[in-house]
Amino acid sequence: MAKGIHTELTFERAIEEALLENGGYTKGRSEDFDAQTGLFPAYIINFLKESQPILWAKLANIHKDEVDKKVIQRLIKEIDLRGILDVIRNGFTDYGVKFQMAFFKPESTLNPDAELLYNKNNLSVIRQVYYERVGKNSLDMVFALNGLPIATIELKNQFSGQSVENAKKQYVYDREPNEPIFLFKKRALVHFAVDADECYMTTKLDGKRTRYLPFNLGNNNGAGNPLNKHGYRTSYLWDKLPDGNAGVWTKDSFMDIIGKFLHLSVEEFELNGIKKKKESIIFPRFHQMQVVRKATEDARSNGAGKNYLIQHSAGSGKSNSIAWLSYRLSSLHDNDNNRIFDSVIVITDRKVLDSQLQNTIYQFEHKDGVVQKIDKDSQQLADALTAGSNIIITTLQKFPFILEKIGEIPARKYAVIIDEAHSSQGGEATKKMKEVLSSKSLEDAEKDEAYTGLEEDAEDEIRKSMLARGKQDNLSFFGFTATPKPKTIEVFGTKGSNGKPEPFHLYSMKQAIEEGFILDVLKNYTTYKTYFKLSKEIEDDPKVNKKKASRAIGRFMSLHPHNLAQKTEVMVEHFRQVVSKKIGGKAKAMVVSSSRLHAVRYKEEFDKYISEKGYTDVKTIVAFSGKVIYEASPEGVTEVELNGFAEKMLPKKFASNEYQLLLVADKYQTGFDQPLLHTMYVDKKLSGVKAVQTLSRLNRMSAGKEDTFVLDFANETEDILNSFQPYYESTSIIENSDPNHLYDLKAQIDASQIIWHSEVDNFCNVYFKSAKTLTVSDQKKLYSFVDPAVDRFKKLPKEQSKENTIGTEITQEDLKNTLQVFNRTYSFLTQIMPFSDIDLEKLFTYTRYLIKKLPRTSQDDKFKLGDEVSLEYYRLQKIAEQDILLEPQSVYELEGGGSAGIRMSQEEETALSEIINVLNKRFGTEFSTADKLYFDQIYEELIADNSLGLQAKSNTMENFKYGFEDKFMDTTISRMEQNQDIFTKMMNDKEFGNIVKDYMLKKVYQQFRK
Repeated sequence: MAKGIHTELTFERAIEEALLENGGYTKGRSEDFDAQTGLFPAYIINFLKESQPILWAKLANIHKDEVDKKVIQRLIKEIDLRGILDVIRNGFTDYGVKFQMAFFKPESTLNPDAELLYNKNNLSVIRQVYYERVGKNSLDMVFALNGLPIATIELKNQFSGQSVENAKKQYVYDREPNEPIFLFKKRALVHFAVDADECYMTTKLDGKRTRYLPFNLGNNNGAGNPLNKHGYRTSYLWDKLPDGNAGVWTKDSFMDIIGKFLHLSVEEFELNGIKKKKESIIFPRFHQMQVVRKATEDARSNGAGKNYLIQHSAGSGKSNSIAWLSYRLSSLHDNDNNRIFDSVIVITDRKVLDSQLQNTIYQFEHKDGVVQKIDKDSQQLADALTAGSNIIITTLQKFPFILEKIGEIPARKYAVIIDEAHSSQGGEATKKMKEVLSSKSLEDAEKDEAYTGLEEDAEDEIRKSMLARGKQDNLSFFGFTATPKPKTIEVFGTKGSNGKPEPFHLYSMKQAIEEGFILDVLKNYTTYKTYFKLSKEIEDDPKVNKKKASRAIGRFMSLHPHNLAQKTEVMVEHFRQVVSKKIGGKAKAMVVSSSRLHAVRYKEEFDKYISEKGYTDVKTIVAFSGKVIYEASPEGVTEVELNGFAEKMLPKKFASNEYQLLLVADKYQTGFDQPLLHTMYVDKKLSGVKAVQTLSRLNRMSAGKEDTFVLDFANETEDILNSFQPYYESTSIIENSDPNHLYDLKAQIDASQIIWHSEVDNFCNVYFKSAKTLTVSDQKKLYSFVDPAVDRFKKLPKEQSKENTIGTEITQEDLKNTLQVFNRTYSFLTQIMPFSDIDLEKLFTYTRYLIKKLPRTSQDDKFKLGDEVSLEYYRLQKIAEQDILLEPQSVYELEGGGSAGIRMSQEEETALSEIINVLNKRFGTEFSTADKLYFDQIYEELIADNSLGLQAKSNTMENFKYGFEDKFMDTTISRMEQNQDIFTKMMNDKEFGNIVKDYMLKKVYQQFRK
């Protein structure tokens, strides 16, 4: 053993031993696995015979000697039809005999047989499973429930020089998703990539599009796992959790996940009568599983009458957490088998939560009417409460009425779950605002609206309603919020070890950012003072701005607080020169103004400036409530009059390609989700929760969105930092105010002699070729220009040697850090204004790719799948700007573009650009060249489909169409996140969808027939 103590095999054995000794597992054998069916047939038969002997005898009577074979055939058929999760939960029927495929732990002890049946489950762990029908690749570990594979695991061990990133890559590149064991929905439900430090999981293997989610405990309220003084950081999976509870994979825990967490999420789309579903299996992230279990256990022990404040950041998956928790609480019993709650009331303003709750709960319990939605009046709500409906879902405004009603029915007990109590349009609180604002000047308007009542949001209403009624012993309150106010924590918090109130459960903003679920909005935060200084330095620096090509956008040294024209110019020019090129040309911005009058005046100023300049690529929408009277409009003006469309259409209009800038006064500052929102211009004093909620409008992820930007005219950096601190933990805003720092970093990079100018130039010459001349063989050229630098990098020492006492030696860690700082700084400064230093731009482009290929040296280096979109957007943007290769190439010759293996002929390339023009002309849309990327990638995926190729070669286009349409829909839906605009338009507009489909049909057919 000593010889192999550092190996992966030892790690594998340690996990297996723990699960066999204390996890409730039995040991399975690899040879019992049938690769053709992706099942363990002998285990299935044994389970059915032992757990349901009478039913088995009945079926054996029918099928005689073929009973084993026939049962497996029938089981496979039902799994193919309904999915393995449904079969595990609800069994299958053969010749009228209904078998269960698993027995779940009963909620109460009223039925002693249920406990006996639960113990009949056979959860087995099998190592080194040869899963391929042809070939000898094996999986490190498989878990099977009664012979059905439910989880696969790839293990890596840092002592052997590999990490969880290698395990992820292995699933992506070496595991064929079409092998039976990997078939989505039909076999293994989850795939874990695990090393000694971290764990990631996915429920669908899909090649490069596989999406991994972290399944870690969190470390100091950030990503990762804490130190474990007894062994592996990831031992919470197979051993014990830090709180002493059984590990995630142990039998009771894993059976609970299968029975009460896992569910199938289904979205339906229709195009020309073809209906398609986008399905995904939802497996809980660790914090979701933990909060649901922890809150349930606490309610079981303490009964009704407690408050639970759950602080979960945006990106935590609150909708699923609420669905899981409400289901648990509705069926929760105490030790005497009494129900803890007669009804669970879910209070939310999110429309999507209605159907999500219904669907999720129906999968757990095949019964209709478990969830009752209150969409009529208070009488309907009163009836539901009196009748004791299992789960009631209603809106925030009915909360005071619910409290009153619950007080009248003391014999019944209720759990109230409140979802994020900050509504996007100000909700009830807007009633406190004066309906008509008629301030004489901007100064007065700002004073009048400094306190609008909107500071008092629904969270305060809830707190006040509850405090007014006092503690109610028949009511438990579960509040989910990302940003609780100090008063709310005081009233509803749980006493911590230091005696101070704290949230019952925390998933911090810091962890959500580090795990990649939201963006860090403070990363590129800058005050106007800093912005002016930087843009001036960039403009005046002959090195950075060689051709004087860029004029400082922030040209006003001091801005008069109420001179809106100056600020308008800064914002519009910054938006056009910088922001409009982000997210593939789809980025949007929000202007936060300090009063409703400011919003109205800004709308006038923006529209005037845009019109005077003749700009056609920027259009504004304004959002405020009530009516504003001022000199230009003595009768008063409303948002609807200024925009020219109904108030409720605003989110949809802003989401379209027509509008880019949203000017707001207290509306849409909270709870508004628009993933394409990239930049915020703040012209309003913000502090505390309001500052966090407002700036957090930018944090949503979107395909190709790499960063955000905040330009603040009204606040100091220190104030914003202080506002974020309580919710983030280690908040920091980096203001690097010297563009020359880039040259210092470049000098350090040059001094290492790892990156050669010739390789950088050759790389960029290929990288920035137009798609017309790009060939398949060009990718390998890119590698050939990056790989030599990787080899030279590997020869650097990993750390300072003992001989190097004066510290002049460059190490791998030093250089990697310098490259990353260079990338970040360059990226930040180009957000201030576009400037032209070709050498810096080339080095930035080259190092972005080089960093991805360098060996991983620390926990912070993450292997990220799927950011090709942002890199391609960046490439397209730079080609469009045409400034990269403007300098004469005197030293190095341009790479000649060979004609072999051209990816797309010139006609096709032109045609794909043409489709954008055709659609824009025909439908008045404004799709850009970046939108062409969406069509490019659909086209390439279809061309790569061999079965489509065969159909095209042996059919007329008319016949080929039938097979093509199905595949086209699948491909379009699988890429919908990448371009929601085009996808939505295709689904909602039949004619538009048909043009795209027919166009692709022709192109793909012609390509295959060449």
